[in-house]
Amino acid sequence: MPTVGLVGVGLIGRAWANVFARAGWDVKAWDADPVTTAAAPKLVGESLHDLARHGLVKEPEKAAARVRSAASLEECVSGVDFVQESGPERVDDKVAMWAKLDAAAPKDIVLASSTSGIVASHFTEKLKGRARCLVAHPVNPPHVVPIVELCGAPWTSPETVAKARAIFDSVGQVPVEVKKEIDGFILNRLQAVLLSEAFRLVEEGYCSASDLDKTIAHGLGLRWSFMGPFETIELNAPGGTLDYCGRYGELLLKLSSRPVTPDVWARENIARAAATAGEPLSSTEITAKSRWRDERLAALQAHKRAQKSFKS
Repeated sequence: MPTVGLVGVGLIGRAWANVFARAGWDVKAWDADPVTTAAAPKLVGESLHDLARHGLVKEPEKAAARVRSAASLEECVSGVDFVQESGPERVDDKVAMWAKLDAAAPKDIVLASSTSGIVASHFTEKLKGRARCLVAHPVNPPHVVPIVELCGAPWTSPETVAKARAIFDSVGQVPVEVKKEIDGFILNRLQAVLLSEAFRLVEEGYCSASDLDKTIAHGLGLRWSFMGPFETIELNAPGGTLDYCGRYGELLLKLSSRPVTPDVWARENIARAAATAGEPLSSTEITAKSRWRDERLAALQAHKRAQKSFKS
């Protein structure tokens, strides 16, 4: 069986452990926090059993047995076939950690980072093995939301991107290539635009945060759970995409032409929006609701896997 070295096993790292273990990989897990390292196998085992209830993991006990803690970063990446780093989102920390990864990991394997906003060129430029380094940005929680954004630095080799794509395909994820570096990659840039408009609509009194959430959860989100925005508009006019844009392009341009200003993300504006979202959750309730969310996403993922793709 191939082996993955997971460096950083908080929420994202543990989700990666779930992904690789259920796909038959051996998993070595290490975190700079010894308590987090020690706790990882048990927590991953619990998440594997959660998914088993939805048919997404066939043998959770066997999968859980493939996850073990490593005593050091060097031990974690020694002799592995792939490395996924999910450490702190600070450039200085990435630079230091990746120097160790490049020195300790086998020279012919791909090194990937889960970073959600730091492009690879910021922490791989001075590495001897920089051609094998890239970002593989997941969406939280990766074990039930399978998209992975692959984004290399200018010096990342095409072979590295191809290897990474093949690995993520083989473990059941859905890799997409970001063809050149851009802050936030693709998903977070789309999310940023939607969130900015959401805060503005609430701030200016057009709706409450609670009702805006319903608009996504019971509107756009339902459509987008099976198809993206380009596929959506193709179905929203008899003549497809060109017809749709001919009918609605001018209106959509008018609706989207207002620039986002700093006041949209001002603390007092965010607080006012939060006040219309309902009672705030405690940390315990956030943990419980996160697990509920993961359960619902797992059920949706199981449903999607059971459906046939559209064929004309």
